[in-house]
Formats: sequence, C-alpha cells, structure tokens
Amino acid sequence: MSRPGRTWRYVWGEIQRDAGARATAVASESEEWGYERLEGSDSESEADYSAVMVPPVPSAVPVTGESYCGCDYQAESIHHRRGFYQVKGCHCGEEDQDFEWVWDDSSRSTATLLSGDHREVNFHSEYSCGTAAIRGSKQLGEGQHFWEIKMTSPVYGTDMMVGIGTCDVNLEKYRHTFCSLLGKDLDSWGLSYTGLLHHKGDKVNFASRFGQGSIIGLHLDTWHGTLTLFKNRKCIGVAVSDLHNKSVYPMACSTAAKSSMKVIRSCWVPTSLLYLCCARLRHLLPDCVHTLDALPLPPGLRLLLCNKLGWLLNLHSVAPEDLSTLPPSAGPSSCQSDSEGCVSDPEACQRKRCRWT
Repeated sequence: MSRPGRTWRYVWGEIQRDAGARATAVASESEEWGYERLEGSDSESEADYSAVMVPPVPSAVPVTGESYCGCDYQAESIHHRRGFYQVKGCHCGEEDQDFEWVWDDSSRSTATLLSGDHREVNFHSEYSCGTAAIRGSKQLGEGQHFWEIKMTSPVYGTDMMVGIGTCDVNLEKYRHTFCSLLGKDLDSWGLSYTGLLHHKGDKVNFASRFGQGSIIGLHLDTWHGTLTLFKNRKCIGVAVSDLHNKSVYPMACSTAAKSSMKVIRSCWVPTSLLYLCCARLRHLLPDCVHTLDALPLPPGLRLLLCNKLGWLLNLHSVAPEDLSTLPPSAGPSSCQSDSEGCVSDPEACQRKRCRWT
C-alpha cells in the first residue's frame, strides 16, 4: 500500500506536467493561427497573470455558435487536438446581385488585402501588430442604405468590428496598437464581435457575440437619421439616432491575424412612397410570413419589388420608432420566436434605441 505523501506528490507532478503541456499548446496555437500577442493590447480584459501557472489567452480563442447557417458540420478540422474549425466554401446567404459599393482599394490600411471583386477584405495576412481598417468605396448619401457583412474567417482577438465613420477617421492611426478603432472617436460608430457598441470612446452592451459565418446587417436611414443593426437577418436594435446631415462611409476593422470579412449585399433606394409603403407592409406582417408571398401581386410588380426592395421585405424586424403606432395585430405571435427581434421583444428593442443622440 502506497504512502499518502507519495500519492499526493505523484498527483501534483501530473498536474504540473499537464499544465505545462497546455501552456505549450496555447503558445503553438498562437503561432499557427497568427494570433496577435496580448502585449500592447488595450483590451479591457487585461490582467496580471504573473502569479498564474498557465497564462490564459482569451483573445486567441475563436468565437463559435453564432453562424447564420448550419455549415459548421461541414467544417474541416484545422487541428483535431485543439478543436478549432474553419468553414471552407460556405456561400450561405449570398446571392448574385448588383452592389452599390465595395471596399475601397485607395482607403484602407496597409495591412489589408482585397479579393473577390473588392468585396472581401483580408486583414493581417501574415501576423498582426496592430489594428487595420478599411472603408467602402462610396459615401452614403440621402436615402435608404442597407448592407451586410459576413464573417468569413474565425473571429477572435482584441476586436473585429463593423460600422460607419466619416472621412476624418484615420485608418492608419492605430496600425501599431491593438484597439477598437471604430467608435474610438466622435467620427465613427462600431459594433464589436463581443456585442459592445462603441462611440466617442464609450461602449455599451448591445448584442450577443457573433462569430465565423455570422451576417451583420446595417440599415442607414438618412430620412430619420438612424442606424439599425441586424444579426443573421434579425433585428438587434437602433444603434444611433442622430445621423442627420452627417456624411459617412461603411467601415470595418480588425486586430486579428488572417481574419477576413465579405460584403454580401450593398443596396440603396430613395426614401419614396414606395419604400415607406413596403416598410409599413413588412411591419404589419409576422416575421414568419414572407411579405411577397402574403400579397396577391401581379407578376411584374412582384419582380420589381423583389429586385428593388427584396432586402427590406425579407428583414425580420420592426423599426423601434414605429412600435407605438402598430395595431395590436402586429404584436408578437406564436410564430415569432426570435428573442432578439424587435417584433418578438419590443420592450427590449425600445431599451436599445437611441443609444447616442
């Protein structure tokens, strides 16, 4: 029979060896994936790990479980032991269409590369030493602007963001600093993959985290001066409500090495009676009902609406500013199960509206 002292020494030795193996694995993961190191990061999760046996690397763990589609089961394992996956060749949610704008090759950080007709941007192709950013090729003028950005790589790091900003945003200012660039000043607004909404250096909880395969939609309504955000085509809420007379561009930024995003939709329509009627129709119908399928329309009109306003008629949302005017029949129904949608939880959506005025 072994002595208790020898048993405890043996167990403690096993724990130390296992901890050392985990530390080695974490270090090699950072090198293989090209994750940026935490030194120099201005992440709010910075802490003193000097007394910890195995320093955790939270920013080096890709976010999972927030994909628009179900392609995760088709993912190829990059390393079975570590359990990281990367979906390859996923085109869910993408459609052949015209694009009002793409990423601007002349307005981007040096640490970015464009591909796919300038619709996909790749950040930090080798390794990351700071924050890279890019803006769209077209200023968003008067009217209704809607665009969607798909996360086409693992999502991790100090920050990966989408949002808007003016031409005064310096895209190279933080090329040697890890930070949340969009929303760090007065001239930009950004949604982080952590779910935080940033502006003027302040941040508020706005949504749940999003990861690889997530589709983030942004609707800029210059008529009302609002920016409404969507995740996986369901309303998150109104992020900004005082954008009148502001000239902005779509923007994105990332601190993560070998990360990428893709513009899968960029539309514009004038603020017309046609738009207002279609918006009202969408608001009056339950989210589970497709607007065009619910209306007895002539084929020509159906095709016109599908081509011009299909993005609006397919959105699962109700604009928060219109909630007070909706009839009782437009309230939540049994087929509206999205806990984040503005229709299925109007009180939550009202709490989120008008973050900054």
